[in-house]
Amino acid sequence: MSETSVPSPWLIQGGMGVAISGWRLARAVARVGQIGVVSGTAIETVFARRLQDHGVDEELDGVLKRFPRPDVVDRALERFAARRRRDGAPYRAVPMLRADSPRREIELIVLASFVEVALAKAGHSGLVGINLLTKIQLPTAPSLLGAMLGGVDYVMMGAGVPTHIPGVLDELSEGRRVTMPLDVEGATSENPVTSLPFDPADYLDGALARPQFVGIVSGNVLATALVRRSSGEVNGLVVERPSAGGHTAPPRGAYSVTDEGEPVYGPRDEVDFAALNALNVPYWIGGGVTRREDVVAAQSLGARGVQVGTLFAYCSDSGMENQLRRRILHESRQGPLRVRTSLRASSTGYPFKVLDEPGSVAEPEVYAERPRHCDLGYLRETYLKNDGSLGYRCAAEPLGQYQRKGGHSPEAPQTACLCNGLLATCGLPQVRAGGYVEPPLVTSGDCIAAINEVAAGRDDYCALDVIDWLDPQRVTTVGG
Repeated sequence: MSETSVPSPWLIQGGMGVAISGWRLARAVARVGQIGVVSGTAIETVFARRLQDHGVDEELDGVLKRFPRPDVVDRALERFAARRRRDGAPYRAVPMLRADSPRREIELIVLASFVEVALAKAGHSGLVGINLLTKIQLPTAPSLLGAMLGGVDYVMMGAGVPTHIPGVLDELSEGRRVTMPLDVEGATSENPVTSLPFDPADYLDGALARPQFVGIVSGNVLATALVRRSSGEVNGLVVERPSAGGHTAPPRGAYSVTDEGEPVYGPRDEVDFAALNALNVPYWIGGGVTRREDVVAAQSLGARGVQVGTLFAYCSDSGMENQLRRRILHESRQGPLRVRTSLRASSTGYPFKVLDEPGSVAEPEVYAERPRHCDLGYLRETYLKNDGSLGYRCAAEPLGQYQRKGGHSPEAPQTACLCNGLLATCGLPQVRAGGYVEPPLVTSGDCIAAINEVAAGRDDYCALDVIDWLDPQRVTTVGG
């Protein structure tokens, strides 16, 4: 597909974290007319670890020179790029975020988000979005501002119902101070600790373009709630089916589980497309999209197009660690791979898709051998302590520590550390005392077998192969 022949966007490339949807993948998709998406999850840690491994090359230097605060850039480079990490040495840590994190941690998020978007947009005029999780609240406002400074075209958010975000985008685009909600266990909404202020003034010398907001929902009920209750305009929706990877919505209402503990979805989870079309908001369908016929079927229902993650996750432009990615490609050619919908893996309480990959945290022996750590903290729960101050806990931290903080999740003994596992999956694993290297945790949509169809007998494939394979206007398939 040539860059000069730019089609109308019918495809959103999924925003897969951590850093699987990196700037290289988003750029490859956006430059041929589709919507490329970078993941904003843990973006400051990704940025800091990349600096420690690779320093600043010519392309990154050009982007950094465009950031409106050179002093912020200087501080980040002094912290993380002044000396290179040796092989086998641990990464210098980015402190876990708190509601009262110091300015330098907030500005690092703004810079990292800016860099990821600016790199994705370099060299073309296509559309780039950023994907954030509603559940991860502390870095949201600085992540949004950084993306907007980088010229982001779309903001995609799921894992919750982000009714406040459209209005926040309006306010940030006008340079106004915003107040973000912070869920605090044990505190009422009137308590000041449940508000998280952020002022963009230090980074702006004028108005910013307001990106399009696309909410990620599991069906028409949540779609209706988001469109009708949001603080500003909802410009689009992605309707994700249960077969999608990563965090997924639980079944509606009371539900049963299989003998292996996976949730069973039923008729209440089916999408009413007539109700969805009545909202008059453009939407894309995600989950289980593996062939051109799926795109045509989605459009026949009234969708603008589709969102696709898994097929891109295993392509050569993906941010997945290359040896791991190619090993999974090889394994998929040998026989079917198993993807489980776990109700225990994520500390968020949302179902989470896990690929049963040898050597990963999904393997019981690997999980049992891993020392429990919570030193990244993106999925921590904020709670009100007896003295009125804020505390932070995670079901994946050492069990005694979690329980002393009042944690009571019955799934805690089986909860995995998604933060460390996903960073390992993108090739940025932390190294512990004694040389222990954090193992990966691979998430995938149910239809992972379709990567073999896209590869069409080859050892590898790229993002353009995925687009060609799915293109609803294309008569022949890849290689045809």
